[in-house]
Amino acid sequence: MNKEIDVSVVVPVYNEQDSVEPLYRAIVSAMNELDYNYEIVLVDDGSKDETFKRAEDLAKLDPRLVVVKLKKNYGQTTGLHAGFHTAKGRMIITMDGDLQNDPTDIGPMLEGIERGNDIVLGWRHDRKDFFISRKLPSKIANWIIRKLTGIPVKDNGCAIRAYRGEVVQKIPMYSEMHRLMPVITALSGAKFTQVKVKHHPRVFGHSKYGLSRIYKVIIDMFALKVTFAFFNMPLYGFGLFAAFFGLISLMLMMFGLVQYVLYPDLSLVTIMGAIMLFGSLSAFMAFLGVISELAYKTGSIKIEKLLKYKRFGK
Repeated sequence: MNKEIDVSVVVPVYNEQDSVEPLYRAIVSAMNELDYNYEIVLVDDGSKDETFKRAEDLAKLDPRLVVVKLKKNYGQTTGLHAGFHTAKGRMIITMDGDLQNDPTDIGPMLEGIERGNDIVLGWRHDRKDFFISRKLPSKIANWIIRKLTGIPVKDNGCAIRAYRGEVVQKIPMYSEMHRLMPVITALSGAKFTQVKVKHHPRVFGHSKYGLSRIYKVIIDMFALKVTFAFFNMPLYGFGLFAAFFGLISLMLMMFGLVQYVLYPDLSLVTIMGAIMLFGSLSAFMAFLGVISELAYKTGSIKIEKLLKYKRFGK
């Protein structure tokens, strides 16, 4: 363990007591066929069964196995985030803990990183899941993400991926962001490729993720799209929202005036309240735009000065 670690295999698990040992042995078997120094980082995401105990027992026998215990069930994104910041490898492999991903796919994915890619994405071309509850929603979500972002990722939900460590450890993660990491990094200029990977039916337990995750992914994706579209011109981005709310306020004002002329005795309290609400939102968005623009411009000036200082040695 004193040698530099080439590869960290990060696996978040939740209530997977029956999968822990077969998964560990499958990863060890696959990694022993490759010429890399490696570690396995198993993140227990607040399991309520014996997942942590069984992983801990294995770690006592193999120093290459690192077990991270989270206090409660935070979700897959937080589990991966904890694993990334525990990992010491220059390359990081992620995979699910339910034995549906195949560790023998790790080799080809590492080759993709060695060829200069920042991320290598798995693509479950022959997915072994139920069509209505799993495959169809995934296909729809992947299509929407491709259309809105322009990033041609075939399978955003595939857990087995390879990352360059220095890239993935800098990405902020929350909500369902682990699924959109390829999109985030691609929009930031990272280079990625996709490889076909094997996918097995679930042997133990049941899936911890249902249809409820889809709306979270879509919302996160819209947030990312807006962020990357307007991050270098915040006044314009906030200005669009300010104009939108201002237009609503103006339309309500005109409607109120018409109502006042036609029906002088009709109470306009509700309309006046709506006018004030949307007018305030418009002013607030404009104010945020100005502040954000000033902050961005000031930051850009400081960065430019810093670069000139480093470049010319002044």
